[in-house]
Amino acid sequence: MDMQDFRKDFLEDIKSTAATVGEGTVAAFVKVSTEYLISAEVLPDFIPSFFMGTGKSNRKFRIDGYVLDEFDYTMNLIIADYSGSEENRVVKRSQAIQIFDRLLHFVDEAYGNKLYKEIEISTPCADLVELLRTNRSRIRKYRLLLITDGYMSDRIDVLPSKNIDDVQVECQIWDIERLFKVCFSDMGRQNIEIDFKAYTRKGIPCLEASGATTDEYRSFLCIMPGHALADIYDYFGSQLLEGNVRSFLSTKVAVNKKIRETILKAPNMFFAFNNGVSATAMDLVIENFDDGKYITFAKDFQIINGGQTTASLSNARHKDKVNLESVFVQMKITEIDTDLDKSADLIRNISRSSNSQNKVSDADFFSTHPFHVRMEQISRRLFAPAVGGLQYDTRWFYERARGQYLQAQMRMTKSEKNKFVAQHPKKQLITKTDFAKVRNSWRGLPHIVSRGAQTNFMNFAEWVDTEWLNSDVGFNEKYFQESVALMILFKHTEYIVTHQAWYEQGYRANIVTYSIALLQELIKSQFPEKEVDLQIIWNRQSVPEAITNELINITKAVFETITDPKRETINVTQWCKRETCWTKVKDNKILLNAEIEKVLVDKIEIKSAEKNARKDQKMISGIEAQTKVLEYGSENWKNVMDFAIAKKLVTTDVIVALKLAIQMPIKLPNSHQSKKLIELLEQVNSEGYKIY
Repeated sequence: MDMQDFRKDFLEDIKSTAATVGEGTVAAFVKVSTEYLISAEVLPDFIPSFFMGTGKSNRKFRIDGYVLDEFDYTMNLIIADYSGSEENRVVKRSQAIQIFDRLLHFVDEAYGNKLYKEIEISTPCADLVELLRTNRSRIRKYRLLLITDGYMSDRIDVLPSKNIDDVQVECQIWDIERLFKVCFSDMGRQNIEIDFKAYTRKGIPCLEASGATTDEYRSFLCIMPGHALADIYDYFGSQLLEGNVRSFLSTKVAVNKKIRETILKAPNMFFAFNNGVSATAMDLVIENFDDGKYITFAKDFQIINGGQTTASLSNARHKDKVNLESVFVQMKITEIDTDLDKSADLIRNISRSSNSQNKVSDADFFSTHPFHVRMEQISRRLFAPAVGGLQYDTRWFYERARGQYLQAQMRMTKSEKNKFVAQHPKKQLITKTDFAKVRNSWRGLPHIVSRGAQTNFMNFAEWVDTEWLNSDVGFNEKYFQESVALMILFKHTEYIVTHQAWYEQGYRANIVTYSIALLQELIKSQFPEKEVDLQIIWNRQSVPEAITNELINITKAVFETITDPKRETINVTQWCKRETCWTKVKDNKILLNAEIEKVLVDKIEIKSAEKNARKDQKMISGIEAQTKVLEYGSENWKNVMDFAIAKKLVTTDVIVALKLAIQMPIKLPNSHQSKKLIELLEQVNSEGYKIY
């Protein structure tokens, strides 16, 4: 797939999104573009908030959406420039500056009294204005993002620097080419490239740990000036932190008080008191000076341990006005292989090990969880029923890793790509965050869903991790089919909301998650022995009319509840994040129509179907385990047995399984024995045995 193919598909995606959800093409463009930016970790989340007008001195202003990154207090403000033209369009420097000025004018108007007093309350823009004014003193950086379906002019290199209240303003243009590059980048996200000479004269002094160097990596011990680390963090923000670490810190840990105390009271002792920072990078550039080696450049620099240290240095300088010249931080930086198949696992393992000093569960590293692997496997083999006159079945494509859907098409011929897209329509793409969103809505956690993609994802991860450890067989084909049914229900509810007379272009995401949760709650209370038969939605690949009719009433009730003038929090977006809001929504006494019983099923039948699905999954898991054991080979199992016996890691029943494994293919361990052998592989690996 080249640049032009991507642009054509991108524009088609916008049209289909607009038609599916029932909104304008500009809103669809913003939705699709920001989903790419969230996936690439440029944005932590996105809240649509379209508003335009004319302010003082006849200045035009506009905003399309925003998100406040509460980890580093960067206020991201988004504005769209969309034409929908199939012809290539160039955005000139003067045009870009003019568009950015409209965002700046909006912020100026938001901080003034006129817009604050005149803007209609209980609207997304009113929430944004309130958020800006409340957090004015906390905001560390304003990042203005211009998203456009045109091409940025080659003459645009550096845009003029701006400030708001002496706070840095960073302007980014995300044109169609930049979106293409980030979508097809090897890492599936925006690479961070750092010229260390821009932060300290020679770079970062380092000493190579030559004895620790292997074919997979080489490591360096460094002394990082505190001011340089803070400067780098101030520029790149939370993007500097490896994704799992950022999720873990942002949801569980406040900035460490002890670290702050050392910075304030004994900055010269920081190097001795602090554990330091661990980072990974590719393509390090090392230069020799008279006084030793210095790292001058790093590509894809990611902090995998020491996020608290990094953020604390920046916060102390910003809030406490501390001079960091006497602060130095020890840093271990590991240069990893540019081969992504090798490096991805290595980064995750380094990250997991480096963070073992904290209480980090497998849920905190959920991107590596076997749950993902299973959902991906099911999605690749399971066909959805053909509907609407189609003469072929389709699949719902589960994206276990970022950008899998697009990258799968990258090296395909036109005919291969057409076949792939026909079998895996873009509208049937499931991302991990969307999966978590629909599941947590159905679990009755709309207030968690409303807290944003990252927070909700971590909540879902913790639940899955607990359930998986208890028994993984519940995550089977039936579970996947029902999850797809919930995706269909979620998208259908979005469409319903958009087409209601009372809908005022705001809070749709909140209305949808609360409505789905309320539907489930009402069925539980009014039909305690029954559940929604999600299998009906899967079989039809659409939502029955009986559910649609109920959702029309439910969505209106939810909208009126979350925007109730008597709500406890003025900001509706913030109000929806509180459990008290969910309590208020549940107080709606909506009597469901008797027609709804047509799409309900007895709990006894559900339990029977679940029991059968669990049996099937046990069989599938057993076959998969036997396949892995067979693929590993008898000679390797002989080596594992020798190592495990020497280390006294095996019981009698495992030795029996190993003796069968070394006789393959004449003899083969059964499914139960194979599972034991796979568990043994993990155990010997943790004891130092290298698995080939």
